[in-house]
Amino acid sequence: MLNLLNTYIKKEKLFSKTDTILLTVSGGIDSIVLCELFHQAGLKFGIAHCNFQLREEESDTDELFVEELAEKYGVQFHSVSFDTSTFAKKNKLSIQVAARQLRYQWFEEIRIQFEYKYIATAHHQDDSIETFFINLIRGTGIAGLHGILPKQNTIIRPLLFSGKDQIEVFAKKNKLEHREDSSNGSDKYLRNKIRHKLIPLLKELNPNIHKTIADDIQRLSDTEKVYKKEIGNKRSKIITEDKNGIRISIKELKKLNPIEPYLFEFLYPLGFNSATVDEIIESLNGQSGKQFYSATHRLIKDRDFLFVESITKNQIARQKKRNHPIKKSQKSLTADELKLNFKSISKTENHKLQTTNASANIDFDKIKFPLEIRKWKKGDAFYPLGMKGKKKLSDFFIDKKMSISEKENTWLLTSKNQIVWVIGLRLDNRFKVTDKTKKIYFVERV
Repeated sequence: MLNLLNTYIKKEKLFSKTDTILLTVSGGIDSIVLCELFHQAGLKFGIAHCNFQLREEESDTDELFVEELAEKYGVQFHSVSFDTSTFAKKNKLSIQVAARQLRYQWFEEIRIQFEYKYIATAHHQDDSIETFFINLIRGTGIAGLHGILPKQNTIIRPLLFSGKDQIEVFAKKNKLEHREDSSNGSDKYLRNKIRHKLIPLLKELNPNIHKTIADDIQRLSDTEKVYKKEIGNKRSKIITEDKNGIRISIKELKKLNPIEPYLFEFLYPLGFNSATVDEIIESLNGQSGKQFYSATHRLIKDRDFLFVESITKNQIARQKKRNHPIKKSQKSLTADELKLNFKSISKTENHKLQTTNASANIDFDKIKFPLEIRKWKKGDAFYPLGMKGKKKLSDFFIDKKMSISEKENTWLLTSKNQIVWVIGLRLDNRFKVTDKTKKIYFVERV
């Protein structure tokens, strides 16, 4: 098994023999074997243990056991205790997700602080197969079918070459003591149900099921590399990103055949599931304005694009629909993402009238202070400069082919509830500078 470890480390380019690795050790048989293999291979390592305080005295005994193990090998020992239950309740997470978040964040902190090159977990081939089935049951893209990867950023899994049977044989041969987590025997969790019920059933049908699935996982992993390259090529042609989110060209999207796998891969990282992706595809030929939600993002179907933004930003945008008064003496305003400068100028001064979207020249005598900055609302209307008559702001937005997101982020400068300037878009004709203007109120967006 030692030779297999060294071969696997070299094959997957996990780390260099000069690197010091942080081993995550629970006290279970897998992590104990990982420690012994590293010791026998003469590799440099330290040990990290998390006490999640979920099994009363058993958790404390596990911690003491692992600390004694570190003393046995003469390596540095790091430990931490978490109030996992409280953290899970506070953040509305399952115990498993809470424990995962807590431990990996702490592992990374220890890695950086003590200058370990990588963090090694004791995941093995059986874990990878179980992960394959978990993702298959819950629904996933092709990325979820490659099982557990040997290396992801600073996380490495040196035991993925081995099955559970091999680990148990090695432990017995080397007379390694280990701790048994009592929760491993419970079928409360999906992983345990797969381990205790599904895998044995499949083994009856195919005694070599572990090798069969492991080989399939490897083929899927190789296929994924080709698949990802194709997805990435199309993504660069169809999607544009900016600070507000991403924009997907509907015209370019419709050229793809089939659309579903591409759009799923574009949106799955943003929390959209396959059922929602199917609904989005059905809406592509429909009217603009339909919205779709994941747990973290909102997608808006517009005329030419699908706009995706984080819900957090969207919520903040809705909260921004408050009013900001502007006093006559005020020189500037910062309201969320909006920054404006104000200046009063005599018509006799050498001031060139600027007609950019970022500024407005207003007849000072036609406005009443305090002015007000606010978001637009249904029913708003104004007299657009350069056009005849009154126009609803909603119709003006349609003419400008503005998306819902762009509309939501539009600000107005008003005087006694009359629109003076649709900021960044158009001045109201009633407040323009004329030959009779004596004083100019200059507003500039910066």
